[in-house]
Amino acid sequence: MSEEREWNCEDPKKRLEWAEATTEALRVLEGKWKIVIICQLFAAKGPLRFSDLEKLIDGINQKMLIQQLKQLEKDGIVRRTVYPQVPPKVEYELCDMGYALGPSMQALIEWAEMRRRRAGGDGY
Repeated sequence: MSEEREWNCEDPKKRLEWAEATTEALRVLEGKWKIVIICQLFAAKGPLRFSDLEKLIDGINQKMLIQQLKQLEKDGIVRRTVYPQVPPKVEYELCDMGYALGPSMQALIEWAEMRRRRAGGDGY
């Protein structure tokens, strides 16, 4: 999956492809809650019920959580499993594409921490 990049690439089309791919990836993850949801699912190391996610994410309402989970499911990052029982049981977990975000998220966390240190604390 991982391809080594030659950042001094002389091909402007290849550099444009990289920029477009990065923009596409960021669009899938944009929004206030998607990264928070993904982080909670990483930490869970397994499926979480909707109600558990709702409790773990301070400040999110049900409508927004449902909307964000639907988008993450549509984009192949989260898997939704409905169990045929009463009361209904719905669980969410990262699928392969979600878990594949791990190294990228780790790199972004390290970059954000470095940025904060250089900015003298809060980074903003």
